[in-house]
Amino acid sequence: MRIVIIGGHGKVALRLAPLLTARGHAVTSLVRNADHTTDVAATGATPVVADVEHLGIEAIAEPLAAHDAVVWTAGAGGGNPDRTYAVDRDAAIRSMEAAAASGLDRYVMVSYFGAGPDHGVPPDHSFFAYADAKSAADAHLVATDLAWTVLRPSGLTDDPGTGMIEVGEDLAPGQVSRQDVARVAVAVLEHPGTAGSIIAFNTGDTPIDEAIARFDQ
Repeated sequence: MRIVIIGGHGKVALRLAPLLTARGHAVTSLVRNADHTTDVAATGATPVVADVEHLGIEAIAEPLAAHDAVVWTAGAGGGNPDRTYAVDRDAAIRSMEAAAASGLDRYVMVSYFGAGPDHGVPPDHSFFAYADAKSAADAHLVATDLAWTVLRPSGLTDDPGTGMIEVGEDLAPGQVSRQDVARVAVAVLEHPGTAGSIIAFNTGDTPIDEAIARFDQ
């Protein structure tokens, strides 16, 4: 497959790109900062400078064209509510419209464990903007005609991945390594039947491919 990663210098993206290229996929990673292209190129991906926070739908669509799938891993990083909404909600939504405009159908969103209309974060909490923005982006994606999959990992760590997760609607919040989030993204891309699924997961005791295959309809 030809895969675009949006947010190509992020911690998940830098783990995802080499996994994909090692499996023979062609990867293009979009970054906002030209200084990051060397790091991205070292993963085997082709870096493209494209600041999606400030680009319109047509401009985002250009680097998506001629690809088979897009993975959204970008984020504002918290701390500034206005920028959180600008990136995690507004730019994400524009990227979905851009995917459709470019003819790209497969869209994988890396969201977070508690996202959704019932995220429960109070408006006066510092995490509210992120929870609200991600929930809005997820809701928009689910309402599109794209072949979407939403990934909702628990609290992220930089620990070595185990290759094992647990999935399900009734999971309690836990933790999962960014390496295993990247592995889950690879698995859903290689299981096209996971389109239409929202997958929450923690570190667990089921091999990732086996756990994801359950969603492959």
